[in-house]
Formats: sequence, structure tokens, C-alpha cells
Amino acid sequence: MSKFAQGSVFGWDRDCFVELSRCADDQHLIGLSPIDLEKIGGSIIRPLLILLSCLLSACASLISSQTAKLADNLALAVLNSNDPATVRDGAPAYLLMIDGLIAGDPGNTGLLLAGADLYSAYAGVFVEDEARRQRLTETALTYSTTALCGAERQLCEVRDMPFAALQGELAQTDRRLLPELYTLGVAWAGWIQARDGDWNAVAELARVQLLLETVAARDGTYRDGMAHLYLGGLATLLPPALGGKPAIGREHFEKAIAFSGGKNLMVKVTFAERYARLVFDRELHDQLLREVMDTAPEVPGYTLMNVLAQAQAEQLLASADDYF
Repeated sequence: MSKFAQGSVFGWDRDCFVELSRCADDQHLIGLSPIDLEKIGGSIIRPLLILLSCLLSACASLISSQTAKLADNLALAVLNSNDPATVRDGAPAYLLMIDGLIAGDPGNTGLLLAGADLYSAYAGVFVEDEARRQRLTETALTYSTTALCGAERQLCEVRDMPFAALQGELAQTDRRLLPELYTLGVAWAGWIQARDGDWNAVAELARVQLLLETVAARDGTYRDGMAHLYLGGLATLLPPALGGKPAIGREHFEKAIAFSGGKNLMVKVTFAERYARLVFDRELHDQLLREVMDTAPEVPGYTLMNVLAQAQAEQLLASADDYF
């Protein structure tokens, strides 16, 4: 979620053009020799035939790989930014670009997952308008469920199948589905958060928890333990008297810190806000937040999140006297 390839436009760089030309020069692909192509014509017609040959051959897969790579690069550019305001102002263009790429290749799992990630993150961090947040998280959820369905047909009805049936299907999954399961879990959690006044939506949290527990069980280190961060948040949504499980939440937060090697500062902020405040542990609360403030935020893949975490940590420290 690297810098854009220099000299490329929508993933079309020099290497891609060379490969496209190679495809066109293969007479078995288009039924014409290179000499025939030159006779047909010129600098305008030949590129069109090159493109047509690739669209009608196995070379079309190259286009898919290039667009998927572009989606990954866009996501990385966002995550590595140290200026949240720039991301906030520029992200809508990324979202429209992802929509266009997906419209052109609706079965591309990589594009669908990247789209779900971007829509979910943008809506959760930068969008305050309730109606707009609901629309954006709906798109994220649609992209992520479509990706999972494409990867595993038995889970196409993940939102509607009986809970026991979902448990049975997820019990049979392996690490191959970790990207789809994790992305859906996160997008679904954001979708519910955008509808926190709708008890029918909130009731779906059990399915989100099951998805993330499956990810953690298959590989707790996946995405540097991010599943544990979300599971820790779910376990500390409520106080113990109302069914919350702060002790279990703490275990998840500690695993997330360990698996990320401390790179993800948002884990400590969430740990402080969700757990330390819930159990009124001021010492742990302040310790976690001061560690966040004392750590350099620039880490590949986490810079934007860490800058946002430090801003949130500062606010939590400022309000600590009133809270405790």
C-alpha cells in the first residue's frame, strides 16, 4: 500500500511497452508477420495493433499486473506520507482512479483489496459527514466481499449465511485467504462503525470478530499483527460489567506491539485509549502515550499512521487529568 514508476502513466512504463511490442511481433498471436504489420501501417496504426494483439492474447495478463502494481504503489504512497492534510486533499483522486481500474478489471483481486483498503482508511480517518462515511464504507465492504467471493466461492454469502455455517467454512480456510479475510474484517468493522446507531449493523460485529480471529489463528504475525489490534479494540468496547473483556484485550494489544516490533504507534495509542482508560490505569496510559510521542514516526508503511497516532496521543495526554 513505493514511489510511482518514473515515466509511467497508469502503470504503462517502458518495460511494459517493450513487452507489448514483443507480443505484437509474435505472428502466432495475431496471424500477421512483423513485415505485414509495417505494410498496414505507420506510427499510429501499429501501436493500436500492438494493443489489440495483447488484449486478445495471454499478454492481457501483463496489463492486469501493471494496474495491480499501480494500486499497490498508490497505497504505499499514502501510507508513507508524513502530511495527513495532503493525503486528505489528494485521496479522492486515488479513490476515483481505483474505481476506474476496477471497472476495467472487475475480477482483479489485488485491485479489489487495494480499493477496499483505501476507501476504508479514507472514510475512517478523514470523513466526518455521517452519510458520506456510510457511502464510502459501503464501497469498501462491497470491494472486499467481492474479492473474498472470487477467491473462495463457499464464502460468497459471508454476510448472510448462518453463523454456524460461517464458522464451519472459516475453520477450513488456510493462509491462502489471509489477505481477503483480513481486508474484509477491517472494511466490515469500518462499515459498522459508520452505522453505530444501527443495532442491526452492530449485531454483525460477531462476524467481524470471527474473521479476525481466523486471521490471527492462521498467522498472528500477518500485517505485523494488525488483526490483534482490531481484536483488542473489540474486546475493550465495553466495560466488564457489560460484557467487555479487558484482560483479553490487553493480550491482543501486547501481541500487536510485539509483532509490529513497535513500528506501529497506533497500537500503543489504542492500547492507552481503549484499555488503560477502561480500567483506569493512569500510569500505563501515560507511559504508552509518552513512548509514542518520543518515537520518530517515519517508518516505511507506517509513517502516515504514526503521524496521526502522535496527534491523537497528544490529545489524550492533554485530557488525562480530566479523565482520571
